[in-house]
Amino acid sequence: MFVHLMALASLLAACQQNPPAPDASAAAASVNAPPLPIAPDAAGETLLVDIRSRDSTIRVDARYATSNNFTGKPLPGYETPRVMLRREAAAALARVQARLRSEGLGLLVYDGYRPVRATLAMVDWAKRTSRKDLVNQGYIARRSRHNLGLAVDLTLVELGTPFDTFAEAAHTANAEGRVRRNRQILVRAMETEGFRNYDQEWWHFSYPVEGALPFDKVIR
Repeated sequence: MFVHLMALASLLAACQQNPPAPDASAAAASVNAPPLPIAPDAAGETLLVDIRSRDSTIRVDARYATSNNFTGKPLPGYETPRVMLRREAAAALARVQARLRSEGLGLLVYDGYRPVRATLAMVDWAKRTSRKDLVNQGYIARRSRHNLGLAVDLTLVELGTPFDTFAEAAHTANAEGRVRRNRQILVRAMETEGFRNYDQEWWHFSYPVEGALPFDKVIR
């Protein structure tokens, strides 16, 4: 109930401020990864790791392996509720967890590496449900950095607007009071370890690794 009330308060505040409409083309461009060849599964076996193998105290709620996501059903490529990342990003995330733990906080992770087939299923869902606006406005990527194993969706436990809120209330800056402070704590901790926030989604962060390729390896 607390989360929903805070989400409503954030949404009302955003509406009262009447901010200018975001540049949809710029948003879509910023969320999309460049077109790249898909790496073989063998490379994924070497480069992708379970985040809890790096820090078992990180909590996981792998939404896309369940029906508890915006499409209403598990996405293809998610056969088990694990969250994986490239080794470099997983190590950095473990450092974030250690940093937050010293403040009595921790991470709850919704998604990390996402098979290419799952991203294509999201785009297909948007087309079938007449929600192509979510693609055009940059909420659903055609080529996601999640496919590279270099993006992660997460929160501080029990704080923030609900995951997969496709509205301006989800923009990182559109919050007040306790919600805003905790978003700032999360962004600060993640950026200290090299992650970068996507400002239209407070939960979405990416990690830079030169020469990274997308994967379509099934999560088992």
